[in-house]
This record gives sequence, C-alpha cells and structure tokens, in this order.
Amino acid sequence: MDTDAQLTERDPSPTPDQGPEQGSRFARFRARAAGLRHRPVTLLALCLAFVLLLSTFIAQPFLIPSSSMENTLRIGDRVLVNKLAYRFGSAPARGDVVVFDGTGSFVHREQGENPVTGLLRGAGAALGLARPAETDYVKRVIGTGGDHVTCCDKRGRIEVNGEPVSEAYLHPGDAPSSVDFDIVVPEGRLWVMGDHRTRSSDSRDHLGQPGGGTVPLDKVIGRADLITWPMSRWRTFDTPGTFDRIPAAAGPHG
Repeated sequence: MDTDAQLTERDPSPTPDQGPEQGSRFARFRARAAGLRHRPVTLLALCLAFVLLLSTFIAQPFLIPSSSMENTLRIGDRVLVNKLAYRFGSAPARGDVVVFDGTGSFVHREQGENPVTGLLRGAGAALGLARPAETDYVKRVIGTGGDHVTCCDKRGRIEVNGEPVSEAYLHPGDAPSSVDFDIVVPEGRLWVMGDHRTRSSDSRDHLGQPGGGTVPLDKVIGRADLITWPMSRWRTFDTPGTFDRIPAAAGPHG
C-alpha cells in the first residue's frame, strides 16, 4: 500500500470537537449552567417556605410592639412563641406569658386592612421582622378557669382563690392595680394582665364587655418561652414561684 496514501488518509468520523457530539455536549453544559443559576433562588424559596411552616405550626418569633410588659419585655424585643406548648392536653398556667388573639375579648370591631398589606405584614410578622397584627397581645396569665381573682386586699395586692400574689415582676413603681375588680374566671378562659400595669390595656379594661375581659383558651397562640433578640437580653421565662402557693379553685367565690 502506498505510504503517502496512508499518511494523507483521513478518518471520515467526526472528532469530539465538531459535529453532533459537540452540539450535544454544549447543550448539556448550558442546561447545567442554567440549573446552577436558578438553584440559589430555589434554595431561598425552599428555606423561606420551611421557616414560614415552622412559624405557623411550631414556633414563631414575635416582635414586642408596646411597653405593656416592661420590664419583663421591652419594645423591640423578639420572643420565641412556643405554639406546641398547649397543643397536646396542656393548658396555660398562672404566671405564663402568653400571646393570644384578642378578637372577641379585647377587640370587638372589625380590623380593616388592605389584603396585600396584610399579606406582607403577616409574612414579616411570622419572621419576627414586622409588628404583629393589631389584634395580637402578649400578657401574663393571672387566673385560669374557676379562679376567683380580686383586687385589692388591705396591702394593695391581687388575690387568687384567697391567696395574695407577690408580683416581683411588676414594673418598678407600679401598684398591682389602680382598678378594683372581683371576678370568677369562667371555665375555658383566662384572666390576663400586663406587667407594666399603668401602661397595660388588659382584662381590667374589658370588664363590662362580653366575656368580662377574659380570653378564650382557643384564642391563645402560644407561650413566650425565650427572648431571642437583642442578644444582650437573651433569657428564658420561668413561672414565678408566687403562683405555686395558690390553692385550687373551689367553685364560685371559692
């Protein structure tokens, strides 16, 4: 065979750098590049969806909007609200700090809000980045169903079932109440008050309204368990020992 012919003979098949194979590889490269380009957006969307689900069903950061719970909670604090605290047979106890929907107990009128604004605010509130709904409140449980709660005794203290409550958590200088009251808390409801009594609109302010200022258990969103921000105020909440001495409810005016 002619050697020169062998040297000049070419393989008729396309090289990897040209023809259909090159086009196929380029298409796969573009597909992978597009996937990488969109992956951060997808991951961000999944993360946000996960956080929103967590906030809706398990635990939600809650931005403190007012001074009604000072000095326990201050304006701008973010607390973690445990939504599972009362889901499996447990109920709010005296001394718990709870977040609840005041519709029907503290709020007796429709709250108008632009749907788009409401959606954005709700998403921000679920992440602890925006103020909560105007119907959401944070207060301390003073009396539970059946409790006889009165104010005030000769020393100016609140009594629950005849036992005076020593409220060390009150804002410095505040009296337990400037309003006298005497109520037996209906079953399935709570008597709640803010720790900053002179700045708190709570059960006392709604005595003459339906429910007598008490909050239904099914309106409780969860229990405030932890201040998460600012870091300098990081702390958990314990039930004040003063509530351990209160006897069980013994019926009307027990």
